[in-house]
Amino acid sequence: MEIAVGDEVRPSLLISIIAQVAGVTLVRGPLETDRASVLAGMFKALGDPVRLRLLSMIASAPKGEICVCDLSGEFDLTGPTISHHLRILRESGLVDCDRRGTWVYYRPVPDTLTLLADVLDVSPA
Repeated sequence: MEIAVGDEVRPSLLISIIAQVAGVTLVRGPLETDRASVLAGMFKALGDPVRLRLLSMIASAPKGEICVCDLSGEFDLTGPTISHHLRILRESGLVDCDRRGTWVYYRPVPDTLTLLADVLDVSPA
């Protein structure tokens, strides 16, 4: 299942993602196909070292968000390449953003990150 996102539909997309996979853990039973597809998309987004590092930088930002201008300088990549990686993180529901003038500020989506942590929780129910 591919998840596309427009500029103004992100909140409903995030609610949709969370609703599709809420309560899923690997140890409570086999994943349904649709849920596995949604989760695989999120984990695939994190499977790239640049995206994992970007998410880490966004999630650990002191003010809870970070400007793309502060992210771009940390990589030996072009601006369009950084934008591509950030788009994948946005489309998978891991980060959200706001445009302020010419800059875009990114912040983590705690519910999605918690959901992924819950999926990997192997403690007994």
